[in-house]
Amino acid sequence: MTELDLPQYTQLLAQQARDASRKLVSANGNQKNDWLRRMIELIEQRTPELLEANARDLQQAPEYGLTEASIDRLRLTEARLHGIATALEEIIGLPNPIGEIIGSNMRPNGLLVTRVRVPLGVVFFIYESRPNVTIDAAALCVKSGNAVILRGGKEAFHSNMAFYALLQEGLRDVGLPEQAVQLVETTNREAVGHFLKLNEYIDVTIPRGGKGLIERVVRDATMPVIKHFDGICHVYLDKSADPERATSITVNSKCQRPGVCNAAESLLVHIDIAETVFPQVAQALLEQGVELRCCPRSMELVSGAKLATEKDYSTEYGAKIMSVKIVNDMDEAIRHIHKYGSGHTECIVTTELASAEKFTTEVDSAAVIVNASTRFNDGGEFGLGAEIGISTDKFHARGPCGLVELTSYKYVAHGAGQIRE
Repeated sequence: MTELDLPQYTQLLAQQARDASRKLVSANGNQKNDWLRRMIELIEQRTPELLEANARDLQQAPEYGLTEASIDRLRLTEARLHGIATALEEIIGLPNPIGEIIGSNMRPNGLLVTRVRVPLGVVFFIYESRPNVTIDAAALCVKSGNAVILRGGKEAFHSNMAFYALLQEGLRDVGLPEQAVQLVETTNREAVGHFLKLNEYIDVTIPRGGKGLIERVVRDATMPVIKHFDGICHVYLDKSADPERATSITVNSKCQRPGVCNAAESLLVHIDIAETVFPQVAQALLEQGVELRCCPRSMELVSGAKLATEKDYSTEYGAKIMSVKIVNDMDEAIRHIHKYGSGHTECIVTTELASAEKFTTEVDSAAVIVNASTRFNDGGEFGLGAEIGISTDKFHARGPCGLVELTSYKYVAHGAGQIRE
C-alpha cells in the first residue's frame, strides 16, 4: 500500500465497517455464538499454521529491538492457543447484551419509556505485540454487535494475518458480514492518522499499547477514546498484614508476568511491619531477580537494593524492578498512590476489615483489590470472558472492558396515540 493510497484505503475500510455494523446489529445471539464456536474449531485445526506464522514474527523480533517482555507477549504456544479458545468458550457463555432492557418507566400518560442496550457501532482498535488480542478484540466486538477495524503492530504482522484469515473464514461460514472484522494490512504508521480523522464512520478508538501510542491517539483522534496511559500499580502492606500472604501476593503481583499492565510496580510498607514483614518480602523478591529501588528507610533493611529517585515512583518498569517506600500510616500510602499512581490497580494486604474498607473507599483507581494479586485485574479473571483493554477513564468505561463496556443505550418509548399538549 503506497502512501498516496492511504486516504482512500482507510476510508474504504471505515465505510465497509459502518455498513457491516448496521447489518450486525440485527444478528441474533445464536448466530454470533455459532461464529465463536467456529473460531474455536478453526484455531484447533490450524494450530500448526498459526505457530508457523508466529515463528516468522519471533524470528524478526530482534530487528524491532523488542525487550524480553515484549517477545514474551508476542510468542504463541499451543498452551496459549488453547487459552485463546478457552476465552472464546467463556464469551459464548456470556449473555448477549444487545437488546437488553436496562430500565423502564411507565409515565402517568401511559407512555412506556425503556432504555435498551445497543452497540457502540464501529470500533477502531490499535494494539501492539500481542497477537492473541486479535481474537479477543474481534470476539468481544462482534458479540456486542460492533464492527471492528484491527490495527496490530508490525512486530506481530504474520501472526495477525493468520488469525485474520480464520476470522474472515468463520464469518463467511455462519453468514455474518465479513467486514464486521477487518485488519489493516499495511504497516505504514501514517494509516493510523487517517483513521483517526474518520469520525463520521468510526464511533470509538481504543488504543492498547505504550504511553507514546496512547498519547498520540488522544491528541489526534476526532472521536472518543477509551484508554489507559500507564499501569503504575501498587501493593500496600498494612500494619496487620500476614507475613506469608504479604510475601506471596507481592511476589505474584510483580513476578508472574512483569511486562503486563496489571503487574505491581511499587511496594508500600506500613512502618509497624518494616522490620518484621518487609525483610521477608524483600528477600523473596530478590530471589526472583527483582531489583529493588528503596526509600532511605527501607534501604537500611535490605541488602542489594538501590536508592530510589523521585522518578522511580512514577515509572511503569514493565520488568523485574520495583520501587519501595515505607509509610507512617495508610493515609500516607493513599496519598502516595494518588500522587504517583495511574489509577489502574491497587492492592492492600491486611487482616483488618476496617483497613480494607478504608482503602477500598478512599483509593481512586479502576480496580482496588483486597488480599489478592494485582494480576487479577483482568477481563477473564473478573468474569468478562476476555477484555479489549483496561480503562483508567471514568467515562464511559472503567477497568476491564468486556461486552457491556462495548455498548451504549437508546431510549425506546411505546405509546398508544399520546400527543403532547
